[in-house]
Amino acid sequence: MTLHLPEPPVPPPGPVPFAQAPEAWPEAPLSPVAWRAVKAAGLAAIGERVLARERLDVEDGIALFRNRDLAAIGALANHVRERRHGDWTWFNRNQHVNATNVCEASCIFCSFSRLKTGDPAAYTMAVTEAVGRVAAFSDTFLTEVHMVNGLNPDVPFSYYLDILRGWKRIRPDVHIKAFTAVEIHYFAEKYGMSYPSVLGALTAAGLGSLPGGGAEIFHPRARKKLCGDKVDADGWLEVHRTAHRLGLRSNATMLFGSIERIDERVDHLHRLRDLQDQTGGFQTFIPLKYHNENNRLHKLGEPTDVDCLKTLAVARLYLDNFEHIKAYWIMLGIQLAQVSQWFGVDDIDGTVREERIYHMAGAKTPQELTRGELMALIRRAGRIPVERDTLYHVVADTAEAS
Repeated sequence: MTLHLPEPPVPPPGPVPFAQAPEAWPEAPLSPVAWRAVKAAGLAAIGERVLARERLDVEDGIALFRNRDLAAIGALANHVRERRHGDWTWFNRNQHVNATNVCEASCIFCSFSRLKTGDPAAYTMAVTEAVGRVAAFSDTFLTEVHMVNGLNPDVPFSYYLDILRGWKRIRPDVHIKAFTAVEIHYFAEKYGMSYPSVLGALTAAGLGSLPGGGAEIFHPRARKKLCGDKVDADGWLEVHRTAHRLGLRSNATMLFGSIERIDERVDHLHRLRDLQDQTGGFQTFIPLKYHNENNRLHKLGEPTDVDCLKTLAVARLYLDNFEHIKAYWIMLGIQLAQVSQWFGVDDIDGTVREERIYHMAGAKTPQELTRGELMALIRRAGRIPVERDTLYHVVADTAEAS
């Protein structure tokens, strides 16, 4: 599987996104051992298209998911990953804030939300408390605040604007990535606004980009069962299309390992790829592993590590117009996130701090990792850590181990 690329230099800090300089990575062919594995797995035709940079179709995506040879699929995904990013693996110093978990939606897979104010474990931070979560790290280097929330019917739109303004007042240098497409759609309906007007008001208050949450599974069969009372796939995609048109970048996700079928996973990837063809506004794709504690699907088993690695690898192969594939270490676990860097992944997220959504669903990972721990995790996988900001600009020298 090793491609024998020369070790690249550690990148210097600078304002140029990696995507603008793909010529930095020489392409190497698959090793003979890896190509024999691909052929033995019955994937030669798909492999030839991957090596020729030809687009895979829906049938190819389904065939990859159904194929049992994880090593062969991983070899192809790693080839694409190294063609784009060499040995670099991206990370950032970020902080998560979930201001409220009160939510009108009743998604059967969710362990985070509570249906109404006053329910056990329901909470809504005061604006001052939410702002204070970031103010507490005013002396800490930070490039991003990440916020997603429940769909709370008891707070005005100004609540969210005030939080954004408060963060920008104390940390004008920090990028705010906040509000899923589900939240944007909810704001538009609840407050009688259009998508552009919601996004315009949030941007004026400090919003910098959108996270990818709320996508779950787009196919109507699975989506109706999982989250039938929140925005449908067309609405989710339209919010992101609107955001891209307004100049906002965004991420995309897929919840996998619950009740969806393989063809529904590929359908999800296909719809994302289509929108990316139209707008080019997505930065990274993050497959989100289903966790089964404290929700109505608790009797389901969680996806295996093999399924996780295969999903990441197939995403890298199918989403040929996405620059980055991210392994969210909070959700996957630290060791699997480390291994995933050889299965198509080039980003492992960041320091995080105080994650609630997955920990309320039973995640056993730490609440945060330090910069040094992230760099060690990457280096021990044989990769080179590259610290980024939200928009994938290199922001710091990672030659030192601190």
